[in-house]
Amino acid sequence: MDREEIQKHIPHRPPMLLVDEVYLDEAGVAHGKYRIRDNEFFTQGHFPGNPVVPGVILCEIMAQSCTMLMLDDIPGNDTLYRAIEDVKFKNIVRPGDLCEITARITDKKAGLYFAEAKLEVGGKMCCKGKLTFALVPKKQPQE
Repeated sequence: MDREEIQKHIPHRPPMLLVDEVYLDEAGVAHGKYRIRDNEFFTQGHFPGNPVVPGVILCEIMAQSCTMLMLDDIPGNDTLYRAIEDVKFKNIVRPGDLCEITARITDKKAGLYFAEAKLEVGGKMCCKGKLTFALVPKKQPQE
């Protein structure tokens, strides 16, 4: 799926759409990609002259790839964090880097999805962790 197709399934839009493409394999694993652009809002002040992608953004990049594994249950719902556990940051991610995400659902119960994800750049592990999501009915727009 490319960005246009991804936007049909999740509510994120630029500048918070943090997945450029995703491929779902037969084993139920999502393989996402996101290129860190030079003008990202989150690197402009983190840190001036030495831009580094914040860890929370790396978690969000992984989360959006995880979300693509929940496509059957997404219509009518928003996918929200319930927990982020055992997150490790191994290497710095900078503008120009191509983030490659591998994500899989490890369990699903009572509207909760449990996932494991890792984010690599050039084959080097940059971030990994366990993410839990809750499906929450979308709030109806106020008239």
